[in-house]
Amino acid sequence: MSAGWKVFWLSAIVFAAAYGLARLLVPDVVPVGYAEEPQQSWAVLTAFVLRAIELTAGWVGVIALLLLAGAGLREALRRARNDRRVTR
Repeated sequence: MSAGWKVFWLSAIVFAAAYGLARLLVPDVVPVGYAEEPQQSWAVLTAFVLRAIELTAGWVGVIALLLLAGAGLREALRRARNDRRVTR
């Protein structure tokens, strides 16, 4: 279970770093179609890469948390089943 928590916390740190860098480096960049004025291509590409990293890290964190919850529930059910067998 500790490996699962390491994956979760690592993804949370990567998510926070990508989010912070996006707000620091390219705070006013919007999708190209919605911009009223021209934007520099490096800013659009940087925003795109940071957003992709942010979304990927977020999903990895959610999946890791769901797997940890499932493993914890499975262990709790197994323990409850064993306790019931012992008391009979």
